[in-house]
Amino acid sequence: MHCLNVELGERSYPIVIGSGLLGDPEQLLPYIRGRQVCVVTNETVAPLYLPRLLEGLSGFDKVDTVELPDGEAFKTLDTVNRIFGLLLERRHNRSTTLIALGGGVVGDMTGFAAACYQRGVDFVQVPTTLLAQVDSSVGGKTGVNHPLGKNMIGAFYQPGVVLADMDTLKTLPGRELSAGIAEVIKYGLICDAPFFDWLESNMPRLLERDPQALAYAVERCCRDKAAVVAEDERESGRRAILNFGHTFGHAIEAVQGYGNWLHGEAVAAGMVMAAELSRLRGSIDAGLVARIRALLSAAQLPREAPEGMAVQQFLDAMAVDKKVLDGRLRLVLLGALGDARIVDDTPRELLVEALRTCGAK
Repeated sequence: MHCLNVELGERSYPIVIGSGLLGDPEQLLPYIRGRQVCVVTNETVAPLYLPRLLEGLSGFDKVDTVELPDGEAFKTLDTVNRIFGLLLERRHNRSTTLIALGGGVVGDMTGFAAACYQRGVDFVQVPTTLLAQVDSSVGGKTGVNHPLGKNMIGAFYQPGVVLADMDTLKTLPGRELSAGIAEVIKYGLICDAPFFDWLESNMPRLLERDPQALAYAVERCCRDKAAVVAEDERESGRRAILNFGHTFGHAIEAVQGYGNWLHGEAVAAGMVMAAELSRLRGSIDAGLVARIRALLSAAQLPREAPEGMAVQQFLDAMAVDKKVLDGRLRLVLLGALGDARIVDDTPRELLVEALRTCGAK
């Protein structure tokens, strides 16, 4: 078991990484202050892990569950309203604690519901996918999608604890595992060059679900993200580097339809686009782009734009991205391996060329 902290003053919280955490109530109970609990999960995760979690909550006065439909397509205000409906019908008060049991979609919606319900109640993250364990469960970003843009409605709201039970990765479909690895690779690119080198040597172990390799990768990513979040909780500066590849990736998700490309798949292609743009701007060379493409290929991830997706579709979707500030599109690019930079002066012709280099029509 490994434990590290996200240092945010009075909003600080631990991340616990280990095996068997779902079956160990002592890891969870210290972070539930009241006598009411609501577990939010989805129809895929519930049969696998909900009974085990509920066993440790039997001593509370009120324990309710909400099972949501599974998938990015359901990350909407309408779905979050189902959480509010249950909380109101069952008369949960301001001392209740919401527990997010699932992947990034469940975690984002549960956190958003916790931020809004009676103007803020406690919540706990129990991420069950690799992507959620290394990225979305850490840092307090919560929210839902809108047809015009991903995660455009939400709030910064920190959990009380993140419990990353590595055993849940045993049931993760291979495609979901690879999607999570995309976010793992991101950390090596933006702030941890030695980790990128490690990934080049250890990708087969991750795909084979070697427990030690997975635990090492999750802890390393969480440490990297915790350091960035502690420096810039609300993304007013450096935290934006965590969006490397995401502006392009969010455009893919919006145009293709949420869920048709997994988030990590879209980010993988987006990271190649960001790398190609960095090369065109002269900050990295073709050799590094080739290494990035090779590692993503080894992880069984896309490296090109979706077939038939046009340059103008990218540009239109990116124009409503959260990273647009005062009419200027801010992009996260690479100055070197492990050195991400935020720029807002990319010439349109270079952006178009990078997209076309990656297969956009």
